[in-house]
Amino acid sequence: MQQRRRMVPTLLMLSVVVLVAACAMTDSVLNGDATSTAQPSPAAPPERHGERGSDLPGPPQGAAHPGAPTVTAQQRRYLDALTVAGVRASSDLRALSIGSTVCQARAAKQSDQAMWEFIVPLVRGEVRATRPDSLRVTVSEIHAATADYIRIATERLC
Repeated sequence: MQQRRRMVPTLLMLSVVVLVAACAMTDSVLNGDATSTAQPSPAAPPERHGERGSDLPGPPQGAAHPGAPTVTAQQRRYLDALTVAGVRASSDLRALSIGSTVCQARAAKQSDQAMWEFIVPLVRGEVRATRPDSLRVTVSEIHAATADYIRIATERLC
């Protein structure tokens, strides 16, 4: 019994550390600090591979404009599935962040209830951000979008 009492604070602390790390990772992705989306600074000259730059690689696939995140084929299928399901995201990066959070929760073997408690506020913010009449968003709309995000991320992204 006493061993259990000693484990409880340790487990609580571990949960806090995991949650803080997940939030920090999500924050860095949302703020564009992720290394996978980094673009060379405009002031830096391009690296030359041959004379007159004829061997320079083109922009990464999926980069519509400078600073746009590079989207893998798997991520594109996830984003397309969200669109087909009628889920509107304020940006691809935000939708990918929510999907990544779902995958992190799955990998950590979180219960469905724990995942919903963490994902619902993220989705609520997205639903409100994509609606001009954000004050009229219903709970059922938020729950439907949350279910779609979790289902599609689990099927296509994780």
